[in-house]
Amino acid sequence: MDFARFFIWVNFDGGEPAITKDFRINEEIRAREVRVVDSEGNQLGIMSGRDALRLAEEKQQDLVEIAPAAKPPVCRIMDFGKYKYEQSKREKEARKKQKIISVKEIKMRPNIEDHDFEVKAKNAIRFLKDGDKVKATVIFRGREIVHTQIGQQLLKRLAEDLKELSNVERVPKLEGKNMIMILAPKQEN
Repeated sequence: MDFARFFIWVNFDGGEPAITKDFRINEEIRAREVRVVDSEGNQLGIMSGRDALRLAEEKQQDLVEIAPAAKPPVCRIMDFGKYKYEQSKREKEARKKQKIISVKEIKMRPNIEDHDFEVKAKNAIRFLKDGDKVKATVIFRGREIVHTQIGQQLLKRLAEDLKELSNVERVPKLEGKNMIMILAPKQEN
């Protein structure tokens, strides 16, 4: 059974995904010979696993296998508890910077009155200003489905009213008895 397991976490600062591992430490390292690097990054050379572990214990630190696939495996002498603590702080900070974009929906009927349409448009404006996407849906019932052009005009009118705040991410499209359009907030540069 291979002990090293890989998990992928997304960096929210726009960088590449960071890969975190469950490392083998101290007695869990089974390699006979290892390449040892100290806590400052200086290479101490290739030595037996026991000698490397003894050296780490003398410095009152842990021996951590950081590159198990290398020939011989690379181990680093470091304070593993401190490393894990700093890593969890970085992950917590990255989660704070994360922006969750949700999709808010406004529903209309093809025979909506002007005032009701304005109320729906104001709600859409509020959603867009909050940074959320807006899913505008026109619901057809019964024989109204024959007049899909009315729903399309309604959604185009909404897109025209909100063009300063949004971009049309998905043009009006009929899905079953609903016509759906998605508006995304404009990115400020």
